[in-house]
Amino acid sequence: DGYKGLSKALSSYKPQELIDMVKRSGLRGRGGAGFPTGVKWDFIPKDPDLTKYLCCNADEGEPGTFKDRELMEKDPHQMIEGIAISSYAIGAKKAYIYIRGELVLAANILNHAISEAYKKGYLGNNILGSGFSLDIYLHRGAGAYICGEETALIESLEGKRGQPRLKPPFPATYGLYGKPTVVNNVETISNIPHIVLKGDAWYSQIGTPKSTGTRIFSVSGHVVRPGNYELPLGTPLREIIYNHAGGLREGRKLKAVIPGGSSTPILTADHIDTPMDFESVAQAGSALGSGGIIVMDDTTCMVHVAKRLMEFYYHESCGKCTPCRIGTKRMLEMLENISAGNGDNENGPFLETLATDMIDASICGLGWSAPNPILSMIWYFGEEFKEHLKGRCRLGVCNIKGQSAGGRVREARITI
Repeated sequence: DGYKGLSKALSSYKPQELIDMVKRSGLRGRGGAGFPTGVKWDFIPKDPDLTKYLCCNADEGEPGTFKDRELMEKDPHQMIEGIAISSYAIGAKKAYIYIRGELVLAANILNHAISEAYKKGYLGNNILGSGFSLDIYLHRGAGAYICGEETALIESLEGKRGQPRLKPPFPATYGLYGKPTVVNNVETISNIPHIVLKGDAWYSQIGTPKSTGTRIFSVSGHVVRPGNYELPLGTPLREIIYNHAGGLREGRKLKAVIPGGSSTPILTADHIDTPMDFESVAQAGSALGSGGIIVMDDTTCMVHVAKRLMEFYYHESCGKCTPCRIGTKRMLEMLENISAGNGDNENGPFLETLATDMIDASICGLGWSAPNPILSMIWYFGEEFKEHLKGRCRLGVCNIKGQSAGGRVREARITI
């Protein structure tokens, strides 16, 4: 049914009717924040003479997440159709796809698909005789994680350094080139043709009342069948891991799960029956985020995981604000010391204090969320951090100088 949704949207609905339809469907953003898509569209000023833009966020850089790449590689026209419908709904005549620089294959496929859509009359002037015109431009980023944040993406599109803007003003009123702009994720956009073609009532019956539709879960880590699984929102974590991803490796036990990409707080084996919808995961103490599920079995050292994650966030911090630029560096230094058995009693409390300061004072979501997995690991696996401070990694993963083969522990007073 390719482009039938676009034909129906242009022939049967006014822009505001499409916005109201998406509102009724309950579709929420699939990029991480989960904001209601129709509500975001409705923030755009209704002045028909005002230039407006739509940006499709294809800068998929959240560790553990690889769904958007496959959507673009396997079914690019689904996304292009969604962009066209969304642009018509908000009154945009130009749309931009901001794609991560490393996704070379996806970019080549999209370029070809966009060319095909122009030739068939689904893009360009007077689409399907409706009077609506739209041009789509593909822009390749340079591989900066921060450009997944919508205002940093806009800054990069404008040719500036990819750093987030202070908000307000929000993109809906002051976005690309100072004009009203909607930024939607690839998976979010890809839902739109189906909602238009089959109706908001059909879509809202899938999932849960507050988390409607399906979600693509990117499952990786210590599972038999890692991959992407499209399932109704609210599917239990146990079903995703054991039924669809084939369970854990033979003889291993579940230790921890990152439920929504690496920036979300971890869950433990006690949370295995959590329904994977926005509200239930939040109630469990984490976030659904980008849907990247990273499974860790009992061979995993949580101190090593914490250090590895902070290496990533320190490397990807754009440096614009001091709490994130300095905070990620200091947290990494402390985690390196703990991992090497060189930490002291003050590391634990100071880590928590520093994490709180970053969350409270950083400009954007990187600084707000980078400490979250670290704090949750200290909360659930504090004993492992204590053992490292005493000079022992129980799994032998961390290279602690002076640790004997039997795991001899040196004395230390621990305050974590």
